[in-house]
Amino acid sequence: MTRGGGSRGGEPAPDADQDPAPDAAPVLVRRWGPPDPEAVVLLLHGGRADALDPPSRLNLPRTRLRPFGSAIAAATGLDRVLVAEVRYRHRGWNGARADAARDARRALAEVRRDAGPVPVVLVGHSMGARAALAVADDPFVRGVVALAPWCPPGEPTGHLTGRRLLLLHDPADRVTAARATWDFAQRARADGAWALGVLMPKGGHAMLRDAHVWHRVTTALTLGLLGLAPLPPELWAPGSEPVLPLERLLPRLGSAPGPLPDAPARSSTGRPPPPN
Repeated sequence: MTRGGGSRGGEPAPDADQDPAPDAAPVLVRRWGPPDPEAVVLLLHGGRADALDPPSRLNLPRTRLRPFGSAIAAATGLDRVLVAEVRYRHRGWNGARADAARDARRALAEVRRDAGPVPVVLVGHSMGARAALAVADDPFVRGVVALAPWCPPGEPTGHLTGRRLLLLHDPADRVTAARATWDFAQRARADGAWALGVLMPKGGHAMLRDAHVWHRVTTALTLGLLGLAPLPPELWAPGSEPVLPLERLLPRLGSAPGPLPDAPARSSTGRPPPPN
């Protein structure tokens, strides 16, 4: 995430290597997977804080997220889970317009139109993570994996009751603040979300150092949110820590996909039971 004209440690070139999406054009871009998926993973890349111009063709933020998508696709075998991207119509978030979140909502509607009521996991980076968290109240969203998310102070969390949120951040990130992510996770927990911050030891904002670790952890957590692999039960235990160092999480992560389960039942409070 960068400011519109941009200098302070921002992403090198927001939104590119894709044609801009006109207002009437679809925003869902299929990348890997079957035509009739059992589930969908939706990727939302980074952008700028303020920029109304359309995306350019040089798209380093999307390119940065592409290996995450290919790793998830490979882990699911390419025959059951569709991995798709959101094609933004504007480079920036743009204040109250929240353009990236609007595009994410449109993409979710297109998923339902094309694939039916299948479970969805959102994987977002920076501005894309903010958009993913903003639309996580969609009834078919199973959870969010937020990578170096942009969580401004006071970002709403009341809509996240019962949602499963995994927020990965390197404290050395100079573009978005890990402490703001941990604050968001704690406030989301207070509002009834199953939220956990994961302290990544390297990677910065671009997630380039130890990139393979970011890919592995994101893939394992995504499979877990879809119900294709186990998630450590201590993540969701009452009174568990809101932020967990990666070294305590990594040995417990599974990777082998299993069958897709039915949608989780909800309790009388509206909050789903914790994942197994």
